[in-house]
Amino acid sequence: MKTKNLKHTIISYLVITLGILIYTFGWAAFMLPAKIVGGGVSGISSVLNIAVGVPLPIGVLNFIINGILLAIGFKVLGPKFGIGTIFGIVMSSLSFILWQQVLHVENLFDVEQFGGFMCAIIGGALCGAGIGITFMMGGNSGGTDIIALIINKFHDVSPGKVILYLDIFIIGSSWFVSHRIENVIFGYIVMVTMTYVLDMVLDGNKQSYQVMVFSQKNDEIATAVTSEVGRGATLLDAEGCYSRQQQKVLLMMVHRTDKPRVMQIIHRIDSNAFISVSKAQGVYGKNFEKLKF
Repeated sequence: MKTKNLKHTIISYLVITLGILIYTFGWAAFMLPAKIVGGGVSGISSVLNIAVGVPLPIGVLNFIINGILLAIGFKVLGPKFGIGTIFGIVMSSLSFILWQQVLHVENLFDVEQFGGFMCAIIGGALCGAGIGITFMMGGNSGGTDIIALIINKFHDVSPGKVILYLDIFIIGSSWFVSHRIENVIFGYIVMVTMTYVLDMVLDGNKQSYQVMVFSQKNDEIATAVTSEVGRGATLLDAEGCYSRQQQKVLLMMVHRTDKPRVMQIIHRIDSNAFISVSKAQGVYGKNFEKLKF
């Protein structure tokens, strides 16, 4: 059992390292050469390095700022930050140094030929994919989430809102880097792209839907869905508030890939069926995700 746990831990940290390498590569190869600033501590580091002229590499600044935030976090919040956070901070700082000072990946691509918009899209996508991979394995790269937790302790503001406001402010300050408003816009494009790709990596393949069907042929629909798609269904007793008529409501939980087939079956059997479809925040149990603690 110990050997199995050790193997799982090693694999987790290797995947976290891969995610951080992808994340920092997006910064070093596309965003920084194009003078595009994203959010988080990496954004603060790039503003200090380029605009203010602090003569330290991004990786070193990233480590110093994260170290200060971590120390404040320990002081204010207590030992909430585990080895994963410390590992992420150290690894992200070393990754920046690897890409910039050792391999000089900024010379791999001609960012002027790509243009600011494409650099923002590619850089944001790489950052989102990298952070998504890191989050999947329980890792993180430190950063402004520490500030968010500190503010949340004293004020009734959600950490998500604090991080959003901080990122908006950090990206807005990138005007001091280039004095070009388009670079600020590109920074917000990075933020949107990164968020979208991050959500796709974390939830894209796991997205499930709750489908409710109001039809006189619900029994037939349920049988067809079970046999053709392999998904279970539940019939609920219901009563119309206006008509007071007793009816059956069909409730199904389906994966994203199964949804088109389910909708086709419903339309084929009863084209007049009333259907409600909503995204499920999470579905756990047989044939879906396993609940983990």
